[in-house]
Amino acid sequence: MTGAGNPGHSDFRTAAGIVALAAISLLIGGAFAGLIVEGLRDLSGALAAFDPYMLRVARFTLWQALLSTLVSVVPALFVARALVRHPHFPGRGLILQLFAVPLALPALVAALGVLALYGRAGYFAALLSMLGGDTWPGIYGLSGILVAHVFFNLPLSVRLFVEALQTVPSDQWRLASQLGMGARAGFRLIEWPVLRQALPGVAGLVFMLCVTSFTIVLTLGGGPRATTLEVAIYQALRFDFDPARAVALTVLQVTLTFVIVFVLTRLGANTAAEASLSVAPRRFVSAGRGETALNGALIVLALLFVAGPMAATVVAGLQAELGRLVLEPAVQRAALTSLVLALLSALLAAALSMALVMARQALALRPAGARRPLLQYATDTGAGFVLVVPPIVVGAGWFILLRHVADVFAFAPVLVVTVNAVMAMPFALRALRPAYDAASARHERLCAQLGIAGWTRLRLIDWPSLRRPLATAAAFAMALSLGDLGVIALFGSDAVQTLPYLLLARMGSYRTADAAGLALILGLACLALMFLSTRLGKASDRKVDSVFG
Repeated sequence: MTGAGNPGHSDFRTAAGIVALAAISLLIGGAFAGLIVEGLRDLSGALAAFDPYMLRVARFTLWQALLSTLVSVVPALFVARALVRHPHFPGRGLILQLFAVPLALPALVAALGVLALYGRAGYFAALLSMLGGDTWPGIYGLSGILVAHVFFNLPLSVRLFVEALQTVPSDQWRLASQLGMGARAGFRLIEWPVLRQALPGVAGLVFMLCVTSFTIVLTLGGGPRATTLEVAIYQALRFDFDPARAVALTVLQVTLTFVIVFVLTRLGANTAAEASLSVAPRRFVSAGRGETALNGALIVLALLFVAGPMAATVVAGLQAELGRLVLEPAVQRAALTSLVLALLSALLAAALSMALVMARQALALRPAGARRPLLQYATDTGAGFVLVVPPIVVGAGWFILLRHVADVFAFAPVLVVTVNAVMAMPFALRALRPAYDAASARHERLCAQLGIAGWTRLRLIDWPSLRRPLATAAAFAMALSLGDLGVIALFGSDAVQTLPYLLLARMGSYRTADAAGLALILGLACLALMFLSTRLGKASDRKVDSVFG
């Protein structure tokens, strides 16, 4: 089939990919241009910003990320092993599904759940005050950041470790059972080598997520002593209006992220944070009573820790005046703004991802002499570059650049849509690429022979096979955009407010009941979109499997 593609259609697909790459380059390049221009305008101010405060912020950024990684990944090793050692107990599949829920929750909603449990007026405040012998001061600061990060990253790590352990061949378990191998020997000889191989990638991924954490630190940091680089960038622009310091902070943040992502690629981390798990793999090793009790306790503790903030969010949200909130004009405007911006972001993410997927396939079908390796590499991995540049960095660059042109807050809708769309592209590509490659394998030669190309092929041939994967990518991108606070935190104003922005404003004005109600509404909306994306994705996977099966 190589070289059989229709040249006209290949040109159409390649041109679409070039346009998509140009859009991504404009967004990222414009942000860096804003930083460079501002740095050159006030070079002395930018250099002076590298002071002890910045070093302290950078040190805390790395320290909280390291601690978060340790307390997330180490327990996850044992919880994952417990789940794999007991693959058939009732509720196992439900627990694994529950462990996927934090990936769908907006960070702001999770922060509200943590505060509802461990805050100064939280459900556990009385118990913690009694245990500590003094009034519970709350969980703001490093402790709150760690708890929230573990809530997100412990389930993710467990799912990734379970996925790694499920790659152990059944023959090894059968042989271990025949030899009467105990739990310690099985862990040392069978499970630990697999976990040790997966450990650097999982730990590196969690470390990167914690280094680039913005919303959690913004809401739970509690002051200058618990500030990361991204939060410092936000404060420098929105509160201090010190562009020179923001440029210096951004340069340091980008440098750190580049180094971390480079190390991640060397370690083979799954940067898309996705684990595909089977329900109940077969095992031939039975656990004794002592091991069963210990594993059961580990699973229950992990389940309670993960389910606690979610349950607290629901309970606190139901206690709010939801009827009044839903009818409040400010909430209705924020909800409508969120839905419109999220929908536009989802459509843009799907369109850009589709263009890159088509261009990648068209370039792969060209004869060896006609290929353009650089362009093909860019269409294949170009979207992954956005993982190196956090949304707050892109927003900061454009904030600094646009302030010389017009009112930066007037550009809020455009920047929220474009930044969120580009940040969702790596995940959208995972849904689109297998489906488009399968459709190309079926139809490429026939389309070339019949001369079907361009929009005609896209409408008549590709669209029926790609409707469901495109819907999957759009639903996922819409959920990510709906709960995002990064860009709107910089560009939001009284004129342009989303639900996360309004929620943060209600928290800042100590209207905790309203914040809890908004968190419940936002969380349910994002979960519904993620559930829709998962259902569509599973149906799409079955179609792809039937093509290659």
